[in-house]
Amino acid sequence: MDQVRIDRWLWAARFFKTRGAATEAVVGGRVHVNGARVKPSKDVRPGDSLEVTVGDTRRAVVVRAVAEKRGPAAIAATLYEETPESIARREQRAVERRLARPLGAELGARPTKRDRRRLDALRRAQRGRRAP
Repeated sequence: MDQVRIDRWLWAARFFKTRGAATEAVVGGRVHVNGARVKPSKDVRPGDSLEVTVGDTRRAVVVRAVAEKRGPAAIAATLYEETPESIARREQRAVERRLARPLGAELGARPTKRDRRRLDALRRAQRGRRAP
């Protein structure tokens, strides 16, 4: 076996949880093989370059091996090799997303009624100490 359908390979390499999701991504134009948009029936071979967009993450990978069946994640990771440029771009975007979070995002969820009462009590206590 030296070639396999792109949708099966994407599923086996664990880019997508289901083969149907992989097929939708290929049909939707989020997968390019050797720089060209393809159909789900396109065969991939070792050495082909792929550009895969999952969510807002774009990865450029080179196919190292093919598999028709989905196996463990350790084996799936050996099916491809991500390019250094793609890794650097992905890490840069992660840093940008982290820095672009709104202020207070790290505080967590909205305070409950109980939390709000405690905050109000603390604020009243602070005001009471400042006033002579």
